[in-house]
Amino acid sequence: MKKTFNRKFNRCMYEVFAGDYYATGEKDVVISTLLGSCVSVCLMDAAAGVAGLNHFMLPRRISLNGTGFSDDARYGVHAMEIMITRMMELGAWRNNLQAKVFGGGRVMDTVLSNVAQSNIDFALAYLETEGIPVVASDLGGREGRKLFFFPDTFAVYIKRIGNERLQSAVLFEKRFLHQVRQQQQQASELIIFNENGKAKENEKGSSIGRAEQSKQSSQNSG
Repeated sequence: MKKTFNRKFNRCMYEVFAGDYYATGEKDVVISTLLGSCVSVCLMDAAAGVAGLNHFMLPRRISLNGTGFSDDARYGVHAMEIMITRMMELGAWRNNLQAKVFGGGRVMDTVLSNVAQSNIDFALAYLETEGIPVVASDLGGREGRKLFFFPDTFAVYIKRIGNERLQSAVLFEKRFLHQVRQQQQQASELIIFNENGKAKENEKGSSIGRAEQSKQSSQNSG
């Protein structure tokens, strides 16, 4: 996140990047972010005067079949829960929250376009599941969006960004997507130990274990 002073709005501005969020009880500030295929959810508890904005992306396309969120969707769940938790620490009540949702553009990069709809689907499904009403949204399309969120009024101004001006945001989102997928891969390679101290190997670990056992058997036979 980056803090600057915006002369046009005459306010301090907090710029939120992919994978980040900002929650505040301040009035005379603006929160901004630049979206390509990512999604931002703006939340507000008007009674408490607490607001927040996040910027997230799922690692790949997901399917929502009504049986709960997939393993990939946990990145979106985390992005929502960490912001809501911080807002509650600042005095917000979960039952008072309202949402505005933006982003999910199918921008120029195919890899990012493939997850854009999943980002949208997840955000809307999560908010519905949590009983948080969506009072405004601007989703999809083939353009990027520059958001300016005013916590004191819950107003959100949108500036549409064409592909020629979106290259830096797309590059950043690609890097973020690569990072998320690397984290997911590393998590899948962890070995979990049960209560007896025995390793519960994943499929990859089991294959390695079988290969090592086979190798040792061959050596013993020799």
